[in-house]
Amino acid sequence: MPAPPTATPDEIRDVNTRYHDGAAAGYDTKWGIDYGPVGIGQVSGKVRKALGAREDEPLEWERSLEIGAGTGYFSLNLALAGLVREPVCTDISPGMLAALEENARRLGIAVDTEVADAERLLFGDESFDLVLGHAVLHHLPEPDRAFAEFMRVLRPGGTALFAGEPSRHGDRIAAVPKRAATAVAPLWRALMRAGAAPAGHSDGGEENHRLEGSVDVHAFVPGDLRGFASRAGFEDVRVTGEELVANWFGWANRALEATANPEDVPMAWRQYAFHGYLALQKLDSRLLESRLPAAIFYNLMLSARKPA
Repeated sequence: MPAPPTATPDEIRDVNTRYHDGAAAGYDTKWGIDYGPVGIGQVSGKVRKALGAREDEPLEWERSLEIGAGTGYFSLNLALAGLVREPVCTDISPGMLAALEENARRLGIAVDTEVADAERLLFGDESFDLVLGHAVLHHLPEPDRAFAEFMRVLRPGGTALFAGEPSRHGDRIAAVPKRAATAVAPLWRALMRAGAAPAGHSDGGEENHRLEGSVDVHAFVPGDLRGFASRAGFEDVRVTGEELVANWFGWANRALEATANPEDVPMAWRQYAFHGYLALQKLDSRLLESRLPAAIFYNLMLSARKPA
């Protein structure tokens, strides 16, 4: 359920801050975020896919700015892969940035962080070679204003890159496996010998869980993303789709797991869910993403360039 249409931009920002502060401690566990070879490969692959770059094509940016960086999934993995040298990470949630800083310390990565609103960035003009984000644009109440800021802080010839944005049609399709999984969850828990989950456990508690339905503002069609970038003055705008079968599989499993006490879910099930998702991701990438329209995939990806 998205934020109510009567919500003001400031109300949307406030709810997003409170929800993500509360969810920060368990965020990496909830989404299975990895900072090893799998995570590095996933993030590097998404960047190449969004840009349409070959596997052997060299990619590197000196200074990057991530919008809505959360706990660091994208920037930290890109730093580990050697694709960015000086990562700067922003988020509207101080709690998320605290978790990111702890992840960076553990991984030995130097990163600058700043609590910031995407529509009012606190950086000088032409400060970055890359502006990026993952699953963030759909939280922003004023995307056109945000893209104007992305254009302002990028150096001439710089790249804007966003991945993991929910598509309107893909979101509707994904609702089917979610509903099916919720219906069979009691039987699944019995087979797993798992107890029911405490209310809101994966979102930082029951009260915080109630905010979840108000943090998402948009689901996009490809033309929406092209429009934001083009109106801001970007060139070479490219929008593609990612994940179809893998997403049905992933959302069904997440819906099941959300109903169970996480300590009761067997490791064998977690391994099945994890490796099954990776296998279906390859199926999507090799067979479907180049043949089907971007709009039907669950995730949309955008890349664009500031004129040189």
